[in-house]
Parts: sequence; structure tokens; C-alpha cells
Amino acid sequence: MAVAKTLIEFTLNGRKIKAEVAADRLLIDLLRDDLGLTGTKKGCGVGECGACTVILDGKAVDSCLVLALVVDGCNITTIEGLANNGVLHPLQQSFIDHGAVQCGFCTPGMILSAKALLDENPEPTRDEIKVAMSGNVCRCTGYKKIVEAVAAVSEGCKGECCHE
Repeated sequence: MAVAKTLIEFTLNGRKIKAEVAADRLLIDLLRDDLGLTGTKKGCGVGECGACTVILDGKAVDSCLVLALVVDGCNITTIEGLANNGVLHPLQQSFIDHGAVQCGFCTPGMILSAKALLDENPEPTRDEIKVAMSGNVCRCTGYKKIVEAVAAVSEGCKGECCHE
């Protein structure tokens, strides 16, 4: 039996996308399997680890909990959308510079949660950074270097470079 599909249109990393999706298709599967954007990681599948975090209309969301149908007309940013002409986004570079990356599995979700925070609050306190990052789990680095990496971008840019 054929599964009914619905045509959706959305903006992904600055590009207009059209896709036909089944009613039960998850955003993470659309991104990874259909569109080939594997930077968004499949972790727990229940919204606990944050590995699948993307920015949806300015908010960090777990793409494993979002039906693809919901993104019709929305704007999505994945980790692949941050670098600009081969130049890493300041958050990506800061994670490298501060040793906030080890195995790298959690890193895309961490960076996107941080970007959503800095887009909304360009000069957060360290406690605000910790709260914003609390939905992302890292099993390698601990969180000190991650918080330092986000704080360094905030302090170094004074809110100017996070919107790149």
C-alpha cells in the first residue's frame, strides 16, 4: 500500500527546499536520509541528548521530536549552514580553540544550541550559558571547555559576530 505524502516547502541553511514527506516522517530523518545533511546526529531519539539539535525559526529544537510536516514554511539551520565560504563560524572555531571537541558527536548540537542562545542573548552570563546548553549531553569533555568556548565568542564579539 502506498503511503500518502505531503509536499512541504521550507528554507534550509538559506536555500529553498521542497520535499514530499509522509505524515510520520521526522525532521531528523528528512535532514539526514533524504537531504544528506549528516551533521545532525541521531542520538537517543527521545529528545534527551541534544545531538540532533537544529535551529528552527530561531529556536534550538531536537529534530528527533519534530515531524517534518511541521517545518512547512519555516527556516531551519543545521551545522552545515554555519560555515561561510569555507570559513568556520566563530562558535565552530571557538570550540576547536578551547578544546571543547573530543569525539565530536555532540558538537553540532552543542554549537547550534549556543548559536540560538547568542542570537537571542548576545552577552549571556556563564549561568545562562549552562542553562541554554543543559539539553545537550557530552560524554567526553565535560562541560567546562564548552561553556568557555561559548563565553569566549560572546565576550570576543560583543554580540556582533554570532549572527554570521
